[in-house]
Amino acid sequence: MRVKLLYIFVLAVVMMSCGEYNKILKSNDVDLKYTYAKKYYEEKKYNRAYTLLEELQPYLKGTSRAEEGLFLLAQSFFYDKDYITSSSYYTAYYTTYPRGEYAEICRFQAAYGSYLSSPDPRLDQTTTVKSIQQFLEFMEFYPQSEKSKLAQEYVFELQEKLAYKEVMACRLYYNLGNYMGNNYESCVVTAREALKNYPYSKFAEEYQVLIVKSRYELAINSVAERQPLRYRDVIDEYFNYINMFPEGKSRKEIEKYYNSAVKSVEQKDHSSTSKGSKS
Repeated sequence: MRVKLLYIFVLAVVMMSCGEYNKILKSNDVDLKYTYAKKYYEEKKYNRAYTLLEELQPYLKGTSRAEEGLFLLAQSFFYDKDYITSSSYYTAYYTTYPRGEYAEICRFQAAYGSYLSSPDPRLDQTTTVKSIQQFLEFMEFYPQSEKSKLAQEYVFELQEKLAYKEVMACRLYYNLGNYMGNNYESCVVTAREALKNYPYSKFAEEYQVLIVKSRYELAINSVAERQPLRYRDVIDEYFNYINMFPEGKSRKEIEKYYNSAVKSVEQKDHSSTSKGSKS
């Protein structure tokens, strides 16, 4: 019986609350709506808060409430976990009020919203790149901010995500080999570009390993007259690896490709010398 009464009481409260909210929605009183929007925000009823605040935006422009209203609108979407929409409103705030009371937090939150929206590395990384740019701009505008260090950490994390996407592409090209095209060459190009963009990534060594291995596959699959040059490419890339990663964990593996390439070049040179002597 008590459970039933409690259920009826809760249901009645919810119905009264919904009735109040619907009444506010239909009202033409801007002040009343703004008061209730703030009330709902403080009560963490963010869906109701941003519904009212979004409707009020045209009426708040040019008033003393415009700045706060736009900030609360962005915050409401953020706390309701609609990070993409919140990021756009944060951006609107600091663009409209570059020296506003909430400009610093809006710049950070815009970047953080993009960070939280950053997808799996296998998907398009436009949002990830956007977040990196936003964090860099935040650090430029507020170098002394207590959030600058955190922003830098997020930048490193997002860059590592982009680096991982690139190493996945390199692995795919290498594994595809000569299937439907020269994927080894694509692996080399992609890995070289990744090394240039992410030289301090934890995947940097793997990029160079894949370059050596791809160069070797290109050599052994070449026509005879092109093999000496391509084996020398393997040797060059091996020394690039040694210079970049003298204590590299893949050194023993890479030495096998190097030794095989050196042996092949020596055999080719010996063969050419023998032919020259006979002639």
